[in-house]
Amino acid sequence: MVDQPSKMRIDKWLWHARFFKTRGLAAEAAGNGRTRVNGSRISKPAHAVAPGDVLTFVQAGNVRLIRVEALGTRRGPASEAQTLYRDLDENRDTPPATD
Repeated sequence: MVDQPSKMRIDKWLWHARFFKTRGLAAEAAGNGRTRVNGSRISKPAHAVAPGDVLTFVQAGNVRLIRVEALGTRRGPASEAQTLYRDLDENRDTPPATD
C-alpha cells in the first residue's frame, strides 16, 4: 500500500482538481503572482499545498476561494475531483468550468 503524500505542488493539485484543463495552464496560474495560499501571495507553481489550505486564484475571469480537502493521487473524473476541495464562495452554485 502506498502512503498518500502530506503535501503536493499547487499546479499539480489544481490540475487534479480539474480547475485547469492542462497542468501547464495550472502552472501559469500558480506562477503569475496573483495566486494566494492562506492569504500569502505565491509566485511559483512548485509551492506545496496541504489539506486545510485556502487557495485564492482567478479562473476564467472569476476569483475562486477554495479550501483543499484532500490531495488525490490522479486526475480522475469530475466527481472524484470535487471531493478534493470545498468551494468557500457561498454565492457560487455551479461546478468549476475547465479552461
